[in-house]
Amino acid sequence: MAYVNGNLAMQPKRKQEPRPQFRETKKVVVKRKSLPMQEKLLYMFTILACVIVAGVIIFRYAQIYQMELEVKKLSNQHVELTEQIAYLTSEYEKAKDPAYIREQAKKQGLELDENPIKVSLAEPKASEASGKE
Repeated sequence: MAYVNGNLAMQPKRKQEPRPQFRETKKVVVKRKSLPMQEKLLYMFTILACVIVAGVIIFRYAQIYQMELEVKKLSNQHVELTEQIAYLTSEYEKAKDPAYIREQAKKQGLELDENPIKVSLAEPKASEASGKE
């Protein structure tokens, strides 16, 4: 005898478990039709057009970026040339000063001649023009 819940006298009756009943059901499977060739081509050309438009936009942005770099480079070059022009203008003004010219002449060993050179604006005579006096 089996020992059940501390009592040997009773053996529990087993309950019958309900058997699951299977029901046959029919499932309707819907087969999807594939897309027609025209619609496939339409989708393909639409995607192709989008890719081409995106490519053109990216290409134009690259050109704009390149032009901006060129403008920046030219602006920097313009600033440098403006500074150089200002420096050369000041050097020109300094070199044009008579006192500066005298100073540079003395540095190079030149002396001021007391006899001025006379230049006549009259036409030379025929005898002077040929070198005979």
